[in-house]
Amino acid sequence: MTGPDFSSEETMLEKAIRLQNGLIAFSTGGSFDGGTDEYRSLRTIFIAAGDTKTIVPIFIHRCRDLNQFWAFIKYEIPTYKERREFIWEAFRPLIERLESANLNPGIIPISETIGAFDQDYVASMWQKSLDRRLDDPEGAITAARTLIETVCKHILDDAGVEYPDSADLPRLWAMSAEVTNLAPNQHQEEVFRAILGNCQSIVNNLSAIRNRVGDAHGQGRRRVRPKPRHAELAVNLAGTMAAFLVETWQERNLENG
Repeated sequence: MTGPDFSSEETMLEKAIRLQNGLIAFSTGGSFDGGTDEYRSLRTIFIAAGDTKTIVPIFIHRCRDLNQFWAFIKYEIPTYKERREFIWEAFRPLIERLESANLNPGIIPISETIGAFDQDYVASMWQKSLDRRLDDPEGAITAARTLIETVCKHILDDAGVEYPDSADLPRLWAMSAEVTNLAPNQHQEEVFRAILGNCQSIVNNLSAIRNRVGDAHGQGRRRVRPKPRHAELAVNLAGTMAAFLVETWQERNLENG
C-alpha cells in the first residue's frame, strides 16, 4: 500500500502542519495518514533542513518511527486533551517561524507568478530560498541565484534559443532579455533603457555575491558570512527579477497567440 499523494509543491509550513496534525490524530485514537513511512519522510525533511532542525520538537529527533512516538506519548501524556495541547505547544516555534518567513506581503505576488510558470523546479527553488533566509543565509543566496538562472534557461528553452553550458548568470539574463524585449538597446526611451540596464546590473551583482558569500564555493579563513538581512535582500531581488521575466514572457506569448 502506498501513502497519500501529496503535491510536490506543498510548502514547508503545510508539511509542518500536516506532521503536527498527523501526530495529534495518531496519539488520540486516530491514524497518521501514510503511516510510519510518511512520518519518517516528514521527519527527515525537518531534521535535515538547516533552518528547522534546531526548532523542530525534540521528540521528533528522538522518535524515528511511530512506534517510538507512541511509546513516548502514551506514558508521558495521559489524556487526549493533554496530548493535543502538548503537541500544539511543541510545534509552535516551528510553525511560527515558517509563518513569519512568508509574511512579507511582497512575497505573495512573486510566489503566485512563479507558481503559475508551471515549472516544479522553479517553484521549489523559490521556496527553498524563502525557507533558508533566517537560518541558512548562504544557502538562501545560492538558491536565489539558481532561481534566476533556472527561469532564464526555461525561457530560452521555450523560445528555442540555444545557450552554451558554460553560460553564466549575467549571460543567461542578457540572452533572456533579448528574447523578451527587455534588453536596454531594444528601447529608445532613456528612462526605460536606464531601468532595464539596472535590472542587468542587479542580476550581475546577485551572481557576484553568490560567488563571494554563497555556499556553492569553498571559503578561506577570512570568509564573509552573510546575515539574514543580506539573504532577505538577495532573495527579494531575485524573486522580483524572476517574476518580472516570467510575467514578460507570458505576456509576450499571449500577444503572439
